[in-house]
Amino acid sequence: MTGLRIEDLSVAYAGKAAVRGVSFTVAPGQTYGLVGESGCGKTTVGRALGGQVARGGAITSGRIVVDGVDVLGLPPAGLRRWRAAALAVVHQEASASLDPTMRVGTQLTQALRARGRDRREVPELLERVRLPDPRAIARRYPHQLSGGQQQRVVIAAALAARPRLLVLDEPTTGLDATVEREILELIGELRAELAAAVVLISHDLDLVGRLCDRVGVLYAGRLVEEGPAATVLREPAHPYPAALLAGTPRLGRTRRTHPLTPIPGHPPVPGEELAGCSFAPRCPRADALCHATAPAPSAVAVAVAVAVAGVPVPPVASGVAALHQVSCHHPGQARRPEPRPQPPQRQPAETEPTETEPAVPERGPLLEIRGLTRRYGRTVAVDGADLVIRRGEVVGLVGESGSGKTTLARAVAGLAGRGPGTITLHGRPLHPSVTRRDPGQRRAVQMVFQNPYASLNPSHTVRVILAKAARSLGGTRDPADLAREAGLDAYILDARPDRLSGGQRQRAAIARAFAGEPDLVVCDEPVSALDVSVQAGVLRLLDDRQRAGGTSYLFISHDLAVVGYLADRIAVMYQGRIVEQGPAGQVLHGPHHPYTALLVGSRRPGAPGRVSATGCPFAGTCPSRVGGLCDTSAPPARDLGQGHVVRCHLDPERLPRRAGNSTSP
Repeated sequence: MTGLRIEDLSVAYAGKAAVRGVSFTVAPGQTYGLVGESGCGKTTVGRALGGQVARGGAITSGRIVVDGVDVLGLPPAGLRRWRAAALAVVHQEASASLDPTMRVGTQLTQALRARGRDRREVPELLERVRLPDPRAIARRYPHQLSGGQQQRVVIAAALAARPRLLVLDEPTTGLDATVEREILELIGELRAELAAAVVLISHDLDLVGRLCDRVGVLYAGRLVEEGPAATVLREPAHPYPAALLAGTPRLGRTRRTHPLTPIPGHPPVPGEELAGCSFAPRCPRADALCHATAPAPSAVAVAVAVAVAGVPVPPVASGVAALHQVSCHHPGQARRPEPRPQPPQRQPAETEPTETEPAVPERGPLLEIRGLTRRYGRTVAVDGADLVIRRGEVVGLVGESGSGKTTLARAVAGLAGRGPGTITLHGRPLHPSVTRRDPGQRRAVQMVFQNPYASLNPSHTVRVILAKAARSLGGTRDPADLAREAGLDAYILDARPDRLSGGQRQRAAIARAFAGEPDLVVCDEPVSALDVSVQAGVLRLLDDRQRAGGTSYLFISHDLAVVGYLADRIAVMYQGRIVEQGPAGQVLHGPHHPYTALLVGSRRPGAPGRVSATGCPFAGTCPSRVGGLCDTSAPPARDLGQGHVVRCHLDPERLPRRAGNSTSP
């Protein structure tokens, strides 16, 4: 048999089982998705495909066969030769896969020579991954490339092997929407070109639905459901993938219309033995049988669907029955959990929310940004930004990497240095430096960073961190109360940050930010690296805290579904300028700026062009560019009503709209 076949794979660490009896097949040219929460065994399976596991681990049973080669049966020298010739792995952190001290071309040359190929193929490899000016890219160091360009270089290195098995471990995590789409299109093209078996490891269910033919859902090291991606991700038979879907934000669904439902509890730790189904302690439908007896896999034949939430899925064999396997005592009866009741807002909004547009609180301004400009050397990171955040309002800030989102957020927090423009809080000026702000202003504006570990003192316990934050911010809250409100168990208080999971660290960081009862919390990508269930829990936490205390948020994310879920209003940044702002539903669904249309996927970029310094910054790639006008004249502000402002030369009736302005299923 060609392709990949895994039979009864089991892996253990220090004698404790982490993966148990996993079996699946991937035909050449097909993509198989592995999904599940952190710690479920996804990455362990991905490592095992190359015949290796992390330190302290061992493959205890099973077979891995690629194009007829029994990988686990190869001697060490044969395994090394097979990896060099037939295996390619693309990891989540592209920067960690590249040597910062070597030029890109040199690193690709080494990859080619290791496989007996000529260094003159370097430009061809870079061209295949659609990098502009390959010879110039080859002369650069990794730090001189964007995140998307670094990921393309890593994919180019993988192509040097002409692999028969391609493993993609979270290849788009942390990338913005447009770069993610380009990487996915590239992977799709290469899959067809290479005719290799592809395994995609991801916590992003929408990504898996767009790219994969089949999907396996891992829980506690076991495959609990496996089948066609369209079926599993639209009509799951097991309650675990149904619960994951219930915690996944989608465009058109907001915290008011479709509150997320996190999965209660935690997955079992490796080695933890349960008499019954491993998901039973967290399953709302578990009965005595589920707690007493482990379910055996049951196979059913299902017709292959062709779309997940309106997104086409590559068919395994159009219209042909495909195996759908479920390990559940009550298969086919899975239901997404009902959303829990929402606590009332302290000051309810004046208008009722709709399916695509949340209510915008009509309250006075809390924070006003006028003409804000910040530079790093000659680079203008923020260029004359104007933004107002009202009391009790959540404002989302979106845009590609390098658009100026984080610089604007850090300026609000007093961490971006001096520059032109003003920021006022409650009508009083905020000093550009947080150290020069008075205690009341420091308490009023707090920040939650993307990497919580970097913002928590590693030498202190959570209890000490929260107590010190409360004292320094003039708060009176007890650490135990702060932890409980953040959804942290009591035992977490006496643990240090390095002993916490990613979700627990982020909850601790949020508890720290609320220690002084702030008026505004700046959230910079707070959920981008979290899996689906943990992300849902953190988003619900932020929602609950906002509703309970009326706190305002400036919420930054590259995930438009996450921003649309939480935000009342959205501002869109491009090259340091705010090109659009308004109610979240109107901004996301249109009519909207052509750049916003590009972010939500309703438009493709036009051919690159030259733009003068006085023209629209987006004119160079705008598919709706009006030659001679957009290239040379600054765009006017078009008021579309209800505070929706678009800076564009196009008349409002010509502005693009998102296709199918309806709520996703």
